[in-house]
Amino acid sequence: MRMTVDCLMTVILLLLMGYSRVGEAAHEWLGISMFLLYIIHHIMNRKWFSGIFKGKYSLFRVVQTVLVILLLITMIGSAVSGMILSKHVFGFLDLKGASSAREIHMLCGYWNFILMSLHLGLHWTMIVKMVSKKLPKDKPVLKWTARITAVLIAGYGIYALAARRIHEYLFGMTKFAFIDLTEPIVLFFLDYLAIMGLFVFISHYTSEGIRKFPKKQTKE
Repeated sequence: MRMTVDCLMTVILLLLMGYSRVGEAAHEWLGISMFLLYIIHHIMNRKWFSGIFKGKYSLFRVVQTVLVILLLITMIGSAVSGMILSKHVFGFLDLKGASSAREIHMLCGYWNFILMSLHLGLHWTMIVKMVSKKLPKDKPVLKWTARITAVLIAGYGIYALAARRIHEYLFGMTKFAFIDLTEPIVLFFLDYLAIMGLFVFISHYTSEGIRKFPKKQTKE
């Protein structure tokens, strides 16, 4: 159930980035679906929240908690600003402040994309272990093929990050998203998938180092 919810959130996250490609009404419904899945995700992980003020905080736990808090802020920002901008699902509310809401929505939307990718990377070890159990252990070539593929995806993700000018959206340098509607939609989503892969890659390998950090401290 948890894996299904997380997979659905990942797919919807990618679709949300293609606002002009999926259509205004579809974007609103996808946004609502994402927020509902986000709530379900946290209900299923309520034990983690119940222990947030218990126990010692390792460096990994600090990073994880900060990411969760930042995601909560950007998700709420996206939901509230989305309701104000809504012309279909919540259009009947006739809420004011569309100009400011548009800026907030874009800012929160792109940060959601990056933060959720980083969050996914923190748990990538679990996914790797699940996949590893299905693969034959006497064939290391499969493991190295997966690693090389990950490096290639991350490498292309760097190019796509620059080509799509994602930094401009993350830091409010532009007020509108510029999307080439003549571009094949498959290429658009492949670029964003590569960008997601880049941040999963960064988060995964950084978290692997962070997890070992306290152990090294203890030995010293």
